[in-house]
Amino acid sequence: MSMQKEFIYRLAKLRLQKGISARQMSLDLLQNSSYINNIENGRSLPSLSVFFSICEYLGVTPQEFFDTSTENPQAVSELMEDVKKLNEEQIELLKGFVRNMK
Repeated sequence: MSMQKEFIYRLAKLRLQKGISARQMSLDLLQNSSYINNIENGRSLPSLSVFFSICEYLGVTPQEFFDTSTENPQAVSELMEDVKKLNEEQIELLKGFVRNMK
């Protein structure tokens, strides 16, 4: 798969996980109503500054955007923030739970 197709696929996937239409996302990013649709159809690519705005809008870092090994990076990020608030015993219990889920 080409880099552009991977970018398009990832953008669409993250947008759909957020439950937002391409039109609404375009408008929320202060772009014309077909902006995201044009990207997802391969007609254009965002500038770097708009890409950063897209990442912020989706709640992911640029690194998380391109890390396709993480299915839902926003959820993982939220989970990690919660894990940071746990004590050592709670973290060990959580590790055991996660291991059993794998």
